[in-house]
Amino acid sequence: MAGTDGRTPAHDMFDADVASKGLGIELVSAGHGAAVARMRVTAAMLNGHAIGHGGFVFLLADTAFALACNSHGPVTVAAGGEISFLRPVHEGDLLEARATERVRHGRSGIYDVTVRRDGEVVAEFRGRSRTIARG
Repeated sequence: MAGTDGRTPAHDMFDADVASKGLGIELVSAGHGAAVARMRVTAAMLNGHAIGHGGFVFLLADTAFALACNSHGPVTVAAGGEISFLRPVHEGDLLEARATERVRHGRSGIYDVTVRRDGEVVAEFRGRSRTIARG
């Protein structure tokens, strides 16, 4: 639940997320089962084909997913996730991941995340969540 300053439990979770912040991921917004996160592709994220390594794109999508499913309050973790890579990304690209809650029932949820570069879809991610504590 968002506070009067617009902060949600997802903001608190992100404040402690050393992995995402260490890669330069930025929390743009989180609340009401949705979230937006951004990341610039760096030279350290390139694979042997000189394109962005899929693991980093997955990590960005997974971060947006985590922010969306934790925006409600109870501690929620990933139960699974899959990604489809549609276009390569390159050094310097600014990627934006938008997560949307599709359904939440009991302790389970399904979230879709679209990763874009300059409005062009580069990947689609679907995550399954599980609440492990009640708020």
